[in-house]
Amino acid sequence: MRIATWNVNSITARLPRLLAWLESTGTDVLCLQEAKIAEEQFPFDQLREAGYEAAVHATGRWNGVAVISRVGLEDVVKGLAGDPGYDGAPEPRAISATCGPVRVWSVYVPNGREVDHPHYAYKLQWFEALRAAVAGDAAGSRPFAVLGDYNVAPTDDDVHDVAAFEGLTHVTPAERAALASLREAGLSDVVPRPLKYDHPFTYWDYRQLCFPKNRGMRIDLVYGNEPFAKAVTDAYVDREERKGKGASDHAPVVVDLDV
Repeated sequence: MRIATWNVNSITARLPRLLAWLESTGTDVLCLQEAKIAEEQFPFDQLREAGYEAAVHATGRWNGVAVISRVGLEDVVKGLAGDPGYDGAPEPRAISATCGPVRVWSVYVPNGREVDHPHYAYKLQWFEALRAAVAGDAAGSRPFAVLGDYNVAPTDDDVHDVAAFEGLTHVTPAERAALASLREAGLSDVVPRPLKYDHPFTYWDYRQLCFPKNRGMRIDLVYGNEPFAKAVTDAYVDREERKGKGASDHAPVVVDLDV
């Protein structure tokens, strides 16, 4: 079974690439972030023609998440219980579903913006709600994983130059403590292998030639429970999909399971 996570940075802009990628990789389940589309406008028909069904949580703004599957899609849950919301309202940042033998969450963790910004406090509160929401499945006997754009680099090695992030979000002790708390709920980091260079970065800014210079970050993560982690036979960053005109600024993370 092949499961992936990908921040596509607008499914409308990336749909031809997405469909071609699903076909070429034989991915069974894709957790998608930053759909940037209203749910009623989501390309259900095009995906159905390709053999996939989709569960979507989106409102048409810059967020939006989905689970796309060709092996079944059941028990869908949209959003987090206890979601702290931002500016008075929850945002479409999490969705879960059971796909065949595996249950997954697709998550798009708040960016945080700046350390002294209200969005940063919201980010940490959102992590607490996520931990509470996934704790039951994380402790269960079924393979389970939380996949998505976490907007946190777990270690200093997960950024191209940690000095460049001094005083900025994505690398602060509080954000990394939130990741550690999530792991303590019964999840472990499924670290993919890189297809080039020595570290599996998953995001490269569009600006300043960051991708060709490999000035990246590993912020798209797969956190799996013990049954999930034991079933992993391979994991890699599909760096090739970050290349060329019209690419997302994130690359897919692909995990193969023997389930």
